[in-house]
Amino acid sequence: MRGTSGREYRADAVLVATGGVSYPTTGSTGDGYKLAQQAGHTLIEPVPSLVSLVSHDADCKKMMGLALKNVTLTLFEDSKAIFDEQGEMLFTHFGISGPLTLSASSHLGDMKKHKYHAEIDLKPALSEEQLYDRITRDFALLANHAAQGALVKLLPSSMQPVMVARWGIDPATKANQITREQKRELVQLMKHWRVSIDARGDLAHAVITSGGVSVREVDPKTMQSKKAMGLYFAGEVLDVDAYTGGYNLQIAFCTAQAFANNL
Repeated sequence: MRGTSGREYRADAVLVATGGVSYPTTGSTGDGYKLAQQAGHTLIEPVPSLVSLVSHDADCKKMMGLALKNVTLTLFEDSKAIFDEQGEMLFTHFGISGPLTLSASSHLGDMKKHKYHAEIDLKPALSEEQLYDRITRDFALLANHAAQGALVKLLPSSMQPVMVARWGIDPATKANQITREQKRELVQLMKHWRVSIDARGDLAHAVITSGGVSVREVDPKTMQSKKAMGLYFAGEVLDVDAYTGGYNLQIAFCTAQAFANNL
Protein backbone atom coordinates (compact mmCIF):
# COMPACT_ATOMS: atom_id res chain seq x y z
CA MET A 1 0.00 0.00 0.00
CA ARG A 2 1.27 3.47 -0.87
CA GLY A 3 -0.02 6.47 1.07
CA THR A 4 -0.59 9.99 -0.21
CA SER A 5 2.87 10.94 1.06
CA GLY A 6 4.42 8.29 -1.17
CA ARG A 7 5.42 6.08 1.73
CA GLU A 8 4.90 2.36 1.16
CA TYR A 9 3.43 -0.08 3.69
CA ARG A 10 3.87 -3.84 3.25
CA ALA A 11 1.76 -6.56 4.87
CA ASP A 12 0.79 -10.18 4.36
CA ALA A 13 -2.88 -9.21 4.47
CA VAL A 14 -4.72 -5.97 3.73
CA LEU A 15 -8.38 -5.59 4.77
CA VAL A 16 -10.51 -2.96 3.04
CA ALA A 17 -13.38 -2.08 5.40
CA THR A 18 -14.02 1.53 4.42
CA GLY A 19 -17.83 1.35 4.16
CA GLY A 20 -19.91 2.70 1.30
CA VAL A 21 -20.67 6.29 0.34
CA SER A 22 -23.69 7.03 2.52
CA TYR A 23 -23.24 9.49 5.41
CA PRO A 24 -19.99 10.96 4.01
CA THR A 25 -19.54 13.03 7.19
CA THR A 26 -18.52 9.77 8.92
CA GLY A 27 -15.66 9.29 6.47
CA SER A 28 -17.46 7.01 4.01
CA THR A 29 -16.24 8.71 0.86
CA GLY A 30 -15.92 5.71 -1.46
CA ASP A 31 -12.14 5.26 -1.10
CA GLY A 32 -12.58 1.50 -0.77
CA TYR A 33 -14.19 1.34 -4.20
CA LYS A 34 -11.20 3.07 -5.75
CA LEU A 35 -8.80 0.65 -4.05
CA ALA A 36 -10.83 -2.33 -5.28
CA GLN A 37 -10.88 -1.05 -8.84
CA GLN A 38 -7.11 -0.50 -8.74
CA ALA A 39 -6.81 -4.21 -7.90
CA GLY A 40 -8.97 -5.13 -10.91
CA HIS A 41 -12.31 -5.64 -9.17
CA THR A 42 -15.72 -5.08 -10.72
CA LEU A 43 -17.76 -2.38 -8.99
CA ILE A 44 -21.55 -2.60 -8.88
CA GLU A 45 -22.80 1.00 -9.10
CA PRO A 46 -23.39 2.30 -5.55
CA VAL A 47 -26.89 3.68 -4.94
CA PRO A 48 -28.61 4.85 -1.75
CA SER A 49 -30.59 2.18 0.12
CA LEU A 50 -32.70 2.21 3.27
CA VAL A 51 -33.54 5.75 2.24
CA SER A 52 -36.56 8.02 2.08
CA LEU A 53 -38.33 8.16 -1.27
CA VAL A 54 -39.02 11.25 -3.33
CA SER A 55 -42.49 11.83 -4.75
CA HIS A 56 -43.72 14.77 -6.78
CA ASP A 57 -47.22 14.07 -5.48
CA ALA A 58 -48.35 17.38 -3.92
CA ASP A 59 -50.49 15.50 -1.38
CA CYS A 60 -47.35 14.32 0.45
CA LYS A 61 -46.33 17.90 1.20
CA LYS A 62 -49.86 18.74 2.37
CA MET A 63 -49.59 15.95 4.95
CA MET A 64 -45.90 16.39 5.88
CA GLY A 65 -45.22 15.33 9.43
CA LEU A 66 -48.11 12.85 9.47
CA ALA A 67 -46.99 9.48 10.83
CA LEU A 68 -49.16 6.48 10.06
CA LYS A 69 -49.08 3.35 12.20
CA ASN A 70 -50.32 -0.15 11.39
CA VAL A 71 -50.67 0.50 7.67
CA THR A 72 -49.53 -1.73 4.81
CA LEU A 73 -47.24 -0.33 2.14
CA THR A 74 -46.96 -2.14 -1.19
CA LEU A 75 -44.29 -1.10 -3.68
CA PHE A 76 -44.93 -1.72 -7.37
CA GLU A 77 -42.35 -1.99 -10.13
CA ASP A 78 -44.31 -1.18 -13.27
CA SER A 79 -47.47 -3.17 -12.42
CA LYS A 80 -45.84 -5.92 -10.29
CA ALA A 81 -45.84 -5.82 -6.49
CA ILE A 82 -42.25 -6.29 -5.26
CA PHE A 83 -42.63 -5.37 -1.57
CA ASP A 84 -45.53 -5.63 0.86
CA GLU A 85 -45.25 -5.09 4.59
CA GLN A 86 -47.21 -3.69 7.53
CA GLY A 87 -45.79 -1.13 9.93
CA GLU A 88 -45.15 2.60 10.23
CA MET A 89 -44.44 5.32 7.68
CA LEU A 90 -44.26 9.09 7.45
CA PHE A 91 -45.26 11.76 4.93
CA THR A 92 -42.64 14.46 4.34
CA HIS A 93 -42.29 17.65 2.32
CA PHE A 94 -40.45 15.69 -0.39
CA GLY A 95 -42.32 12.36 -0.34
CA ILE A 96 -42.45 9.49 2.14
CA SER A 97 -40.16 8.13 4.85
CA GLY A 98 -40.29 5.97 7.98
CA PRO A 99 -39.44 2.29 8.61
CA LEU A 100 -41.72 0.85 5.91
CA THR A 101 -40.37 3.24 3.29
CA LEU A 102 -36.74 2.50 4.18
CA SER A 103 -37.34 -1.23 3.78
CA ALA A 104 -39.23 -0.73 0.51
CA SER A 105 -36.39 1.39 -0.89
CA SER A 106 -34.02 -1.58 -0.84
CA HIS A 107 -36.19 -3.27 -3.49
CA LEU A 108 -35.91 -0.48 -6.05
CA GLY A 109 -34.12 -1.38 -9.26
CA ASP A 110 -33.07 0.81 -12.16
CA MET A 111 -35.39 3.80 -11.98
CA LYS A 112 -34.49 4.75 -15.54
CA LYS A 113 -35.89 1.47 -16.84
CA HIS A 114 -38.91 1.01 -14.56
CA LYS A 115 -41.74 3.07 -13.12
CA TYR A 116 -42.49 2.76 -9.41
CA HIS A 117 -45.39 3.66 -7.19
CA ALA A 118 -46.53 2.79 -3.68
CA GLU A 119 -50.00 1.90 -2.47
CA ILE A 120 -50.91 2.37 1.18
CA ASP A 121 -53.66 0.33 2.80
CA LEU A 122 -54.83 2.63 5.57
CA LYS A 123 -57.02 -0.07 7.15
CA PRO A 124 -55.25 -3.40 6.59
CA ALA A 125 -57.19 -5.12 9.39
CA LEU A 126 -60.46 -4.65 7.49
CA SER A 127 -61.53 -6.21 4.21
CA GLU A 128 -63.13 -3.92 1.63
CA GLU A 129 -66.61 -5.09 2.68
CA GLN A 130 -65.84 -4.62 6.36
CA LEU A 131 -64.51 -1.15 5.68
CA TYR A 132 -67.62 -0.30 3.65
CA ASP A 133 -69.80 -1.37 6.60
CA ARG A 134 -67.64 0.67 8.99
CA ILE A 135 -67.99 3.76 6.78
CA THR A 136 -71.74 3.24 6.55
CA ARG A 137 -72.05 3.10 10.35
CA ASP A 138 -69.87 6.17 10.83
CA PHE A 139 -71.84 8.18 8.28
CA ALA A 140 -75.10 7.18 9.97
CA LEU A 141 -73.81 8.46 13.32
CA LEU A 142 -72.48 11.66 11.74
CA ALA A 143 -75.40 12.12 9.36
CA ASN A 144 -75.47 15.93 9.46
CA HIS A 145 -71.71 16.44 9.20
CA ALA A 146 -70.11 17.58 5.96
CA ALA A 147 -67.91 15.11 4.08
CA GLN A 148 -64.67 16.01 5.88
CA GLY A 149 -66.28 15.90 9.32
CA ALA A 150 -67.71 12.49 8.52
CA LEU A 151 -64.17 11.11 8.28
CA VAL A 152 -63.22 12.10 11.83
CA LYS A 153 -63.38 8.50 13.12
CA LEU A 154 -61.56 7.08 10.10
CA LEU A 155 -58.57 9.29 9.39
CA PRO A 156 -56.08 11.65 11.07
CA SER A 157 -57.15 15.30 10.88
CA SER A 158 -54.38 16.35 8.47
CA MET A 159 -55.40 13.63 6.02
CA GLN A 160 -59.12 14.37 6.03
CA PRO A 161 -59.12 17.39 3.65
CA VAL A 162 -56.62 15.66 1.36
CA MET A 163 -58.85 12.58 1.21
CA VAL A 164 -61.93 14.68 0.39
CA ALA A 165 -60.04 16.43 -2.41
CA ARG A 166 -58.80 13.18 -3.91
CA TRP A 167 -62.22 11.62 -3.42
CA GLY A 168 -63.63 14.37 -5.64
CA ILE A 169 -66.79 14.82 -3.60
CA ASP A 170 -68.30 18.25 -2.88
CA PRO A 171 -66.95 19.12 0.60
CA ALA A 172 -70.39 20.50 1.55
CA THR A 173 -72.07 17.13 0.96
CA LYS A 174 -73.68 15.82 4.15
CA ALA A 175 -72.80 12.32 5.30
CA ASN A 176 -76.40 11.17 4.86
CA GLN A 177 -76.31 12.35 1.22
CA ILE A 178 -73.28 10.30 0.23
CA THR A 179 -74.24 7.52 -2.17
CA ARG A 180 -73.27 3.86 -2.09
CA GLU A 181 -71.08 4.39 -5.14
CA GLN A 182 -69.27 7.27 -3.43
CA LYS A 183 -68.69 5.11 -0.36
CA ARG A 184 -67.25 2.38 -2.58
CA GLU A 185 -64.90 4.96 -4.09
CA LEU A 186 -63.83 5.99 -0.60
CA VAL A 187 -63.11 2.35 0.27
CA GLN A 188 -60.83 2.05 -2.77
CA LEU A 189 -58.96 5.21 -1.82
CA MET A 190 -58.44 4.04 1.74
CA LYS A 191 -57.30 0.57 0.72
CA HIS A 192 -55.15 1.74 -2.22
CA TRP A 193 -53.82 5.24 -1.46
CA ARG A 194 -51.40 5.76 -4.32
CA VAL A 195 -48.10 7.64 -4.12
CA SER A 196 -45.84 7.99 -7.16
CA ILE A 197 -42.16 7.25 -6.53
CA ASP A 198 -39.96 9.51 -8.61
CA ALA A 199 -36.50 9.10 -7.07
CA ARG A 200 -34.48 7.73 -4.19
CA GLY A 201 -33.39 10.06 -1.44
CA ASP A 202 -29.76 11.17 -1.68
CA LEU A 203 -26.71 9.24 -0.54
CA ALA A 204 -25.94 11.79 2.16
CA HIS A 205 -29.09 10.75 4.04
CA ALA A 206 -29.22 7.04 3.14
CA VAL A 207 -28.71 4.56 5.98
CA ILE A 208 -26.58 2.30 3.77
CA THR A 209 -25.19 1.97 0.25
CA SER A 210 -26.42 -0.74 -2.09
CA GLY A 211 -23.77 -1.85 -4.55
CA GLY A 212 -20.00 -2.07 -4.22
CA VAL A 213 -17.36 -4.74 -4.82
CA SER A 214 -18.85 -7.69 -6.70
CA VAL A 215 -19.20 -10.65 -4.33
CA ARG A 216 -18.47 -13.01 -7.24
CA GLU A 217 -14.88 -11.86 -7.02
CA VAL A 218 -14.52 -12.52 -3.27
CA ASP A 219 -14.14 -15.86 -1.47
CA PRO A 220 -17.15 -15.99 0.92
CA LYS A 221 -15.31 -18.23 3.41
CA THR A 222 -12.30 -15.97 3.88
CA MET A 223 -13.37 -12.65 2.23
CA GLN A 224 -10.14 -12.80 0.20
CA SER A 225 -10.05 -11.24 -3.24
CA LYS A 226 -10.01 -13.66 -6.17
CA LYS A 227 -8.12 -10.99 -8.10
CA ALA A 228 -5.28 -10.20 -5.70
CA MET A 229 -3.94 -12.60 -3.06
CA GLY A 230 -3.64 -11.03 0.37
CA LEU A 231 -6.38 -8.47 -0.31
CA TYR A 232 -9.61 -8.82 1.71
CA PHE A 233 -12.94 -6.99 1.96
CA ALA A 234 -15.47 -6.65 4.76
CA GLY A 235 -18.69 -4.75 5.40
CA GLU A 236 -20.53 -2.26 3.27
CA VAL A 237 -17.76 -1.88 0.69
CA LEU A 238 -19.11 -5.18 -0.67
CA ASP A 239 -22.22 -5.49 -2.83
CA VAL A 240 -24.26 -6.86 0.07
CA ASP A 241 -27.08 -5.12 1.90
CA ALA A 242 -30.11 -5.92 4.02
CA TYR A 243 -33.12 -4.39 5.79
CA THR A 244 -32.80 -1.99 8.68
CA GLY A 245 -32.75 -3.53 12.16
CA GLY A 246 -29.09 -4.39 12.73
CA TYR A 247 -28.76 -6.75 9.77
CA ASN A 248 -26.21 -4.59 7.97
CA LEU A 249 -24.13 -4.36 11.14
CA GLN A 250 -24.31 -8.15 11.33
CA ILE A 251 -23.00 -8.40 7.76
CA ALA A 252 -20.08 -6.18 8.75
CA PHE A 253 -19.34 -8.24 11.87
CA CYS A 254 -19.57 -11.61 10.09
CA THR A 255 -17.43 -10.65 7.10
CA ALA A 256 -14.78 -9.22 9.42
CA GLN A 257 -14.89 -12.40 11.53
CA ALA A 258 -14.46 -14.53 8.40
CA PHE A 259 -11.36 -12.52 7.55
CA ALA A 260 -9.98 -12.78 11.11
CA ASN A 261 -10.56 -16.54 11.22
CA ASN A 262 -8.38 -16.94 8.14
CA LEU A 263 -5.36 -15.07 9.49
